[in-house]
Amino acid sequence: MSIHPTAIISPEATVGENVEVGPYSVIGPDVQIGKDSVVGPHAVIEGPTKIGSNCHIFQFASIGAPPQDLKFEGEKCPVIIGDNNTIREFVTIHRATSSDIGMTFIGNNNLLMAYCHVAHNCKLGNNIVMANAANLAGHIHVEDYAIIGGLSGAHQFTRIGCHAMISGTSAVNKDVPPYVTVAGNHARPYGLNLIGLKRRGFSEETVGNLKKAYRIVFRSSLLLSEAAEKIRAEIKNSPEVDHFIEFIEKSERGVCR
Repeated sequence: MSIHPTAIISPEATVGENVEVGPYSVIGPDVQIGKDSVVGPHAVIEGPTKIGSNCHIFQFASIGAPPQDLKFEGEKCPVIIGDNNTIREFVTIHRATSSDIGMTFIGNNNLLMAYCHVAHNCKLGNNIVMANAANLAGHIHVEDYAIIGGLSGAHQFTRIGCHAMISGTSAVNKDVPPYVTVAGNHARPYGLNLIGLKRRGFSEETVGNLKKAYRIVFRSSLLLSEAAEKIRAEIKNSPEVDHFIEFIEKSERGVCR
């Protein structure tokens, strides 16, 4: 380990092999940091928080602070962060309340750029990019490979589907379906995230099926229930299309239209 002498680490914290902790950082009790991780200068990590291996937390980040929720009563609901995450300057990630999933969860291989905020009870999957100053309110679920543009904000309890793209400075007040690009205030769909799908290696057949499903949902006059029935009748054996329509059917806030 490489621990700067000015860093303050609680004896009740667990720090793994080959971890670096920079000057003036504070790591509180009930914090676990996995091997090969780096904590930059002036970062503050409060418990209960568990951080995986090979994570890089940059200067002035704040992880594990109590949630900004008036219903919070001091419950010890954790922040759990997986492996290979990059958390840039001034990012804030808050602990959870006991409602919903009872934790704030971030998966693996995510990039949270400077000044991002992940509020209490959020659940982020893997390979997500949040650009500078993107903000997630409480209880938001984000699926794998989503991209959230800079200066965007998402309303509490919204969901963001896999491979979705939210353009910068957007205001998201409803669910963003998988594979879709949205933009604006309030955010509305502008087609599929075709560049992202190409980069992720989706086949032409799969992209064609998603285009057809998108047109049925967003370019027809059908009700969502009618659109779902039509999609299932016309597009068979496509897990991506199945996930697209199931995500929409399960929406409680409604989807961006």
